[in-house]
Amino acid sequence: MGFAKEFKEFAVKGNVIDLAVGVIIGGAFGKIVDSLVGDVIMPIVSRIFGGLDFSNYFIPLAGQTATTLAEAKKGGAVFAYGNFITVALNFIILAFVIFLMVKQINRVKHQAPPPAPAAPPEQVVLLREIRDALKSNRT
Repeated sequence: MGFAKEFKEFAVKGNVIDLAVGVIIGGAFGKIVDSLVGDVIMPIVSRIFGGLDFSNYFIPLAGQTATTLAEAKKGGAVFAYGNFITVALNFIILAFVIFLMVKQINRVKHQAPPPAPAAPPEQVVLLREIRDALKSNRT
């Protein structure tokens, strides 16, 4: 029973739940970046460099004569450096976007006003009132 209770406390802690949400959002964000790179950026880069399609740049290692990466992979080992270029570009874009997000969060944190000081305990307030009343009676 102790193990189950300990696991439950661990699983429902805010940190674990926050981490799970972050992983789920990160996975979805990764798909968005994949689509951005594969469907938007790489076609533009391909157009600029004369119609290059990086996804089909490969070196067959098993003697294949295929013209596309998918066909070559069916025939054996392939050194798919074009796919690596695409994935590396995905990483650079993702890292840049995360950098911009963290930079904005830090900027907002530094602009936030400092928290108001906590109110003094009731005893301190009462003692101050008594002190002030005694001072006003003397004069």
